[in-house]
Amino acid sequence: MGKSVIFVADSLDNAHKFQQVLSGLDVEVAAGSSAQLKNLLVQHPGYDLVVYEARGEALGRVAQAESLLLEDGSAALLVIVGEDQLGEFRLPVQVKSDFVVHGASPDECAARIRQLLWPGNESSASDFVAVDSLTINLATYQVNVAGEPLDLTYLEYALLAFLVTHPGRAYSRDALLRRVWGFDYYGGSRTVDVHVRRVRAKLGPDLAQHLETVRGVGYLWSA
Repeated sequence: MGKSVIFVADSLDNAHKFQQVLSGLDVEVAAGSSAQLKNLLVQHPGYDLVVYEARGEALGRVAQAESLLLEDGSAALLVIVGEDQLGEFRLPVQVKSDFVVHGASPDECAARIRQLLWPGNESSASDFVAVDSLTINLATYQVNVAGEPLDLTYLEYALLAFLVTHPGRAYSRDALLRRVWGFDYYGGSRTVDVHVRRVRAKLGPDLAQHLETVRGVGYLWSA
């Protein structure tokens, strides 16, 4: 079934790549710059997906894009984000959404678009992890506490999801940097402490008790 896609980007590299990606799918495409987003949505009602390049200053306008999609209905949002901005990136939680890192392969971009436009079966039970009032959807990167969405940056989410899916095992700060931040991270290991404090504060006192400090080692999640 054909779908309608609005593509919004300010860089030629993503414009060229996604032109190739979208031309291989059964979609109609309207394209423009980030400054034209609102007009594009008005001019092309009934759209099914917005692909939004959120690099540089446009990253701060993701929440605005989410609000516009909420006003219009049930369209999905795919965000293109720079790898260097993942620490401040928050995946929208009020609309169906996903993201790709700038530089992702055309095959990965196409796969994420297909998942948003033609999802097929709903997420399986294995995609969900629940601890008390906490629920993590590993397929959509969304976290809820008592049914309410939790506002996490991508790295806060990644840290929480990693520890929750590896319960009862202590990880050193260096191990967490390797597993969550990646081998190319050159910052100090104390950044892990900062993110743990933020995650605990957002979880609230009851759930935060599960994220334990292991003296002389690092952190673990107790189920």
